[in-house]
Amino acid sequence: MADHHGQQPPGGGGGGGGPGEEIKEQDRLLPIANVGRIMKQILPPNAKISKEAKETMQECVSEFISFVTGEASDKCHKEKRKTVNGDDVCWAFGALGFDDYVDPMRRYLHKYRELEGDRAAAAASSRGGGAPPDHASTSGGPGAGPGPSGGSGHFMFGAMDRSDNSSSRPF
Repeated sequence: MADHHGQQPPGGGGGGGGPGEEIKEQDRLLPIANVGRIMKQILPPNAKISKEAKETMQECVSEFISFVTGEASDKCHKEKRKTVNGDDVCWAFGALGFDDYVDPMRRYLHKYRELEGDRAAAAASSRGGGAPPDHASTSGGPGAGPGPSGGSGHFMFGAMDRSDNSSSRPF
């Protein structure tokens, strides 16, 4: 498992950067407003979230991202690669025991890559670089499910979606 995640323990410490070099909190944590908006999506419209709850979640999700990224980075380092890609992140989920998320993450990554390919082809055709590929849309059709551009609900994996949309807020 990764024992370095690009940040120093609270209070400084050795390793990684120069002496006394500490990562600023604003660079270490996701913006609290974004965390609050994500939390509100699953709650009923009249629900409130305390500052303490938002700060706790902010700390947790930021640590989780560092944890998974650190594992993916270790894999890249062992393979003498400098760039962490989506496949590395999917691998890290499995390596860290988040097996239930590996397949949904791989499906999301596949859809993301399809959409990026479609966007690149559309941009090329608008510049006169040829016709866009002739295949079905990646955002619809049977079995398409939620993808990077939306789909059913607010969550990209659908695991957290509630069947009744009365308790979630559209943004």
